[in-house]
Formats: sequence, structure tokens, C-alpha cells
Amino acid sequence: MERNRQIAAIAEGEEERMLLVRVYDRIERAMQRQTPAATAFLSQREQALVRLLLPECRFFGGIAAAERKVAYWLPDYIEEEAYFADGPIACIRATFYEANALTHRDVLGALMGAGIRRDAVGDICLHETSCDMFVLAELERYLLDNLTGAGRQHLHLEPIALGEARKAPQKMKELRVTVSSLRLDGVIAAAFRLSRGSACDAIRAGKAAINSLTCLKPDHAVKEGDELSVRGCGKGRIIQINGETRRGRLALTVGIYG
Repeated sequence: MERNRQIAAIAEGEEERMLLVRVYDRIERAMQRQTPAATAFLSQREQALVRLLLPECRFFGGIAAAERKVAYWLPDYIEEEAYFADGPIACIRATFYEANALTHRDVLGALMGAGIRRDAVGDICLHETSCDMFVLAELERYLLDNLTGAGRQHLHLEPIALGEARKAPQKMKELRVTVSSLRLDGVIAAAFRLSRGSACDAIRAGKAAINSLTCLKPDHAVKEGDELSVRGCGKGRIIQINGETRRGRLALTVGIYG
């Protein structure tokens, strides 16, 4: 079957294969019946794989620039705004007393401790004395009734509209680097302060990704706007290609997420 060949070509391991089968079946069934459908929350890599498999899908995580998103499909007669006003994503605001007392791990651990699956939780946006949590709408009532604390903090929970949620500020350090070309190995070496050989080794070992998709080719050409990650080193983005220097090298502005 064509679907199985597509999935086998892009999935790394049985877990990814099964995820893609489930997503494909749900979205394909919705398209045939002309009914709306959405998945659980997907990581950035999972979103990239679903885009390859089902270009008809759209993605939303409850807030602009969300990292974890659901994939969804809507028939023409349903407006996006109306669909998301009543699901499939809910946002819960948790407030606590002591400023900066919780970490992302504390909140995620509390959710897992309450019996919530990881794919039922989207972004967790931490602020000084509050946290906006995106979850599957079907779990909203359960969490409001059962989640009472995280870390050593007591939580006060209230549902809020998606439009009221606040994205946690993301720190990014900008670097100016020069490279001989836009080859992936050279750009990674410059951005993450690696030797060219170490960068090549990481790429060939499957540790490097462009826009959340693993790339095994050191000579792959990157472009402005690409997000690059190297397992164990971090994640960054090519903000701007600034042109050639006097010595004929390419000057780049790269943002490294902190």
C-alpha cells in the first residue's frame, strides 16, 4: 500500500511508524466523511513528519509560535475560529504564590503524576507567579478538579480563553559567524563552536536536524530561516545571511536558544 511505503520511508522506529499510522487513519477518515478531526499534541519533529505525509493538515498549539501543536483538518463549512473556540485545545492558568518557584519540569511532572499522557499536553508557558498550560479539551475538567500542586507550590487553577494565554519569553543569543559556504557541517560547526570533523560526525550519527527533520548529509545546503539542532549541543536558527565578507566568506547572523 502506498501509505505504508510513505510511512516506512520517513519514520525512524516503530513508535514513529505507529504514530503516523494513527494520524493518517484519523485525518483520512475525517476527509472522507467531511467532518473535523484533530490529533493529540505533536512534537516539532512529529509535525514535520505529518506535513510530509499529509500536506492537507494544518497545525495549531493554542498560541502563536507554540512548539507543540495538534494537526487538524476541517471541511470548508467550518471556520477555524469557531472550531477552536470550543475545542480541541483548552488552556488552564495555574497561579502560585512564590515568584519563579516552579520549573517546566515541576509542572510537567505534576501533570504526569495526575495520570496525563505526554501527548495530551502542549506548551507550558511559565511566568513569575503563573503558568498557562495547553491541554486537550477533554481533560480540562479533570485537571481543574484534581491538579492541586506542582513542586512545593499549591496551585490555583482556572480555565482561560486561548486568546488570553501568554507565551513565555524565549531567550535567544545572537551570534555573528562567518562560513566558507552554506553547507550544514560548516554552519553547525560555526554556530555551536564545534570542529568541522565533530560537526560531520554528529550529522552522520543522526544527531543533527533541519526544521526538526534529521539530516544525514554534511553537504546539505541550509538557508535563511532554517532551524538547526544538534543533540547534546542545542538549537538555533539562521536569522540572516548578510552576504560576503572582504575575504570572500559568508557572514551569518545565528540565534542560539538559551
